[in-house]
Amino acid sequence: MTRKPRHPVATMPLALWNDIALRTGEMMVASAQVIAHRTGRMAAAGHSPSLRDRREFTRMGLEKVEAAGESLWAMGQHLTAMNMQLAMKAWQDMVAAGTAWMSLAGSRSLPQAMRRHGELARTVSASAKSASRLSDATARVARQGLKPIHSRATANAKRLRKL
Repeated sequence: MTRKPRHPVATMPLALWNDIALRTGEMMVASAQVIAHRTGRMAAAGHSPSLRDRREFTRMGLEKVEAAGESLWAMGQHLTAMNMQLAMKAWQDMVAAGTAWMSLAGSRSLPQAMRRHGELARTVSASAKSASRLSDATARVARQGLKPIHSRATANAKRLRKL
């Protein structure tokens, strides 16, 4: 019987940032191909581009605006949800840490203080783990923003290679 990993690879910040770097690299290569193709078409068309060229040049501008809009929308939606989750977690961590500090301060004996000190250490450690999840959340926002731009650039490179 195989066990699932405790944390899927997609939730690990390093894996997410690596995925973003790879997709950014793909997008940059695809963009270079598209720019080279379109620049060549513009140069060849000169002052009187054909109908096909005019359509391609118009498409070039529109797709950038559309991709930017989709990217902003995707990141905005993700940020809205993420902000609420992070704010709630920060509040919970703050209340837990405050409770642990007050409990430690109210200790009546050394053994009780040592036990409560351990509870405080666990609470602070959990709070630090929560803060480290911010990198994961930030990577997810970046990935959502890159998705529409990446898909447009790679689709254009594929389409223009056929011409």
